[in-house]
Amino acid sequence: MRIAVPKEIKNNENRVALTPAGAQEFTKNGHQVFIQQSAGLGSGFPDLAYQNAGAIITPTIEETYSKGEMIMKVKEPIEPEYSLIKENQLLFTYFHFASNKPLTEAMIKSKAICLAYETVEKDDKTLPLLVPMSEVAGRMSVQKGANYLEKPLGGRGILLGGVPGTLPAKVLILGGGIVGTQAAWMASGLGADVIILDVSLPRMRHLSTVMPKNVKTMMSNEFNIRHLIKNADLIIGAVLIPGAKAPHLITRDMLKEMLPGTVLVDVAVDQGGCIETCKPTTHEDPTYTIDGVLHYCVANMPGAVPYTSTLALTNATLPYAMELAQKGWQEACDKYPELHHGFNIIKGDIVYQAVADTFHLPYVPVSYYLNHH
Repeated sequence: MRIAVPKEIKNNENRVALTPAGAQEFTKNGHQVFIQQSAGLGSGFPDLAYQNAGAIITPTIEETYSKGEMIMKVKEPIEPEYSLIKENQLLFTYFHFASNKPLTEAMIKSKAICLAYETVEKDDKTLPLLVPMSEVAGRMSVQKGANYLEKPLGGRGILLGGVPGTLPAKVLILGGGIVGTQAAWMASGLGADVIILDVSLPRMRHLSTVMPKNVKTMMSNEFNIRHLIKNADLIIGAVLIPGAKAPHLITRDMLKEMLPGTVLVDVAVDQGGCIETCKPTTHEDPTYTIDGVLHYCVANMPGAVPYTSTLALTNATLPYAMELAQKGWQEACDKYPELHHGFNIIKGDIVYQAVADTFHLPYVPVSYYLNHH
C-alpha cells in the first residue's frame, strides 16, 4: 500500500503522524511511504531520518495527498486540504466531527473513508488512540498550572509544593479518568495537596489504593464543588463524555467565590469544556482572566511537546495502521474489532450514529460496508 504523511498546517501543530521508526516498519513490509518535506521537523525528525528509513520525500502537500492510498495525519484536515482528498482514499487521523459541520460536509462530499482515532473503542469502553494524548494533556495541565500560579503571569504567587513552614498549593481535579489520574500523579509528585472529584465509587476506591497519601477523593456534586473552590489554588477540568459535549461543573457565578489569582485549566475544552467560562485558546495566546480568575484553555495542549506526543501517539496508532496497510480497511476489522467504531464516514455515508444525530443526517450502519467485501 502507498502511505502518505502530509505536514500538519493547523496553528502551532508540530506533531507528525509517523516517526522514522514507523516508516521503516512499513517499508520493511513492502509498503511505500511518502512524507511531505519537513513534516517531521517540528517533532525533531529531519527528512534524512525518513529517507534512511526508506521513505520518499515529496515536495508539496498536493503531491503528498495525490500519492497516498492511506493518508496518516494528526489533526483533522482543514479547508485548504478538502479539495486534495480523493474518493476511496483512507484517512486515519483525529476528526472530532461532532464539533465541525463544514468538515463533516466536506468529507461526505469527498467520498473518502474517514477513520477517526478518537472513536476507536474496545469492548471495555477504553479508547486506545485517545489515551496517549490524554496522558500527555493530564501531565501538562499541572506543569502549566504551576507555571501560571506565579505572580508575574497572573496567578496567586504560590509555589505548588510549598516549602517547610508553608502550606503547599491546593489542587482540585474534576474527573478521575485518564487525564485526572495523570494530573494527580504530577501534582502529588510536586508536593501539592490534591483532591479528585468523581461520580464513580469503584473508580475512587481504585484511586485511593494507587495514589500517594497527599491525594484524596470526594464525590462530585455541586455542594462539594462550591465548598472546595473557595480555597483551591489550581482547578483542573478533566471531564470527558466520549463524542459529546462535557457538562458545565463550574458555572460563571462560582468564579466570584474563588480566591483572586486562582488558575483554571480546562483540558476538556476541545469538547466544549466543563467550566462555563472557558473558550478555546492557542499556544500563542493561551490565557485570559475573568473576575480575577486566570483561565488556560489551549485546545491542543500536546502540540506544545511534539517530540513526546508524536512518539506516544505513533506507539498507539502503528499496529492499527500496519494492519490497515497489510489487509485493507475492511479486512483489518477482523483482527481489531475496535476499528468498527473508528469509522465515521464511508464513501459519502455517515456510519457513526452520534455524528449523524448531531447534524440530523441519515445514518448507515458500518456493517453494511464491512459485510459487502
